[in-house]
Amino acid sequence: MPRRQRLIRLPIILQLALIASLSMLVPAAHAAVASDWRIARIFLHSAIGCTLILTLLSIAMAGRPPADRTRAVLPTMLGAYVLLPLLLAVPFAIAMPDTGLFNAWWEMLSCLTTTGASLYAPDLLDPTLHLWRATVGWLGGLFVLVAAIALLAPIHVGGFEIVSDTGTAIAADRADDPRPSRSSPHRVPRPDSRIRRISADPGNRMWRWGAEIAPVYVGLTGALWLALLVLGDPGLVALCRAMGTLSTSGISPLDGPVGAPGGGVAAEAVIALFLLPALTRRPWPGGDELQIGPTLRDDPEVRMAAGLVLSVTLVLLIRPALGAMGVIDPVTPPEATAPGVIGDVARALAAAWGAAFSALSFLTTTGWTSIHWEGARAWSGLAAPGLMLAGLAMMGGGVATAAGGVKLLRVYALARHSKRELERIVHPASVAGGGARARQLRHGGAHLAFIFFMLFAVSLALVVILVTIRPIRLETATILSVAALTNTGPLAEAIPLIQAYHTDAGAAGAPWAGWGGLTVFTKSVLAGAMVAGRIETLALLAMLSPGLWKR
Repeated sequence: MPRRQRLIRLPIILQLALIASLSMLVPAAHAAVASDWRIARIFLHSAIGCTLILTLLSIAMAGRPPADRTRAVLPTMLGAYVLLPLLLAVPFAIAMPDTGLFNAWWEMLSCLTTTGASLYAPDLLDPTLHLWRATVGWLGGLFVLVAAIALLAPIHVGGFEIVSDTGTAIAADRADDPRPSRSSPHRVPRPDSRIRRISADPGNRMWRWGAEIAPVYVGLTGALWLALLVLGDPGLVALCRAMGTLSTSGISPLDGPVGAPGGGVAAEAVIALFLLPALTRRPWPGGDELQIGPTLRDDPEVRMAAGLVLSVTLVLLIRPALGAMGVIDPVTPPEATAPGVIGDVARALAAAWGAAFSALSFLTTTGWTSIHWEGARAWSGLAAPGLMLAGLAMMGGGVATAAGGVKLLRVYALARHSKRELERIVHPASVAGGGARARQLRHGGAHLAFIFFMLFAVSLALVVILVTIRPIRLETATILSVAALTNTGPLAEAIPLIQAYHTDAGAAGAPWAGWGGLTVFTKSVLAGAMVAGRIETLALLAMLSPGLWKR
């Protein structure tokens, strides 16, 4: 048997562990170039030791008869997010001896799920550890892109259920056409037909789609890295931000806006361009399986994202205009950079860009803010504009992308269903058009999207209840729960938080001390929320289905 075939036959989680072990050589090389020999030895020895152990385990399992892995897809993904961070945490825990294995595991889980939350202030970590965090987040984004099309699409979860349910599409045809036929041209072909033609084995599909997606992913990351270098970002900062953009992890070695220290608005504009692949699957291999419109302009996810970003920008900018007209109390915008009309226009444009970029970043669950975000907040005069960012993070990016959240396609399906119901109130005998795919979105897709919304709401309520068991304010617990479930870790830093109450008086106390100030129990709850948000609650419930386990 060829060597490559032997490797593919290994358990998927073992293959992922081998890739994770070899990736430790990247920070080892960086530390060696920086003459940080202690960190270099830690990562090199960890890579050699983990690879050796995993190789011996692979040899021991090579003689086993091939198992049917079609029913183990979801348990494999769950196991990957629980066990792989333990492997990835080994060098991190050794390099940070005071942190403990649990905190190191939590940190790596946050990176692997592309949440990007950190227990440590950026100045407390060695540059190589920042690179390791960014690398783990980058690999987590690549795993999501590959697993979405190779593992989740064939079993119709992860957002694919919105467009892949042929039965509900046919039922929708019957609802609009009382005389269906078995040879109806409106039948929707299953979007996973090409996926199933590749192979029925999940391991083969992972390698097949990985070979198509990885070059595009690496190429886009390299292009953004070079662009940020040209615009003035330091090498490590540019690389980490490029990785954090493509993976939507938002991991950066620096605190503050993404346009600092040197790139400015130009760097933010380039990053915004590379955030667009997180809004729709269309640019990635396998994107044709989810196409609703024929062109990018007709893509419902892109159009809905544009509408949301524009709406947030207008909301943040329209209040000063109403105040100037005397409709509401006027606000005091930030000082202009130049006197006269030119300064006012520049100030307004800066506030508009800060609002638009931050809205796009949080919609893709990356979680970066613009250097003009504070100006946009001051311009709007709103007490808590950051709550808009939380709402955008909950909506999330495109289906089968690295973004988290509920996903734009589900929001679009519910919007189309609502529009159709309003039309039927006005014209009860009307027949909707748009083709079979549009009918599927309005009927079966909207039904499944509503179920997911309810599951997401129940999950959010459950996480908030568990987090507030400790003395934590309800507002803070809600934001932390939203950040974990949507895999948007920087959300907690973008909104001012107060962590706890005084246990005696019940008054607000203890200001936000970062994720590291939380208790072990709270961290454990939020870690489970990160995994649930990444795999999605609907997929986790699918693991309880008897049909998944029956032989």
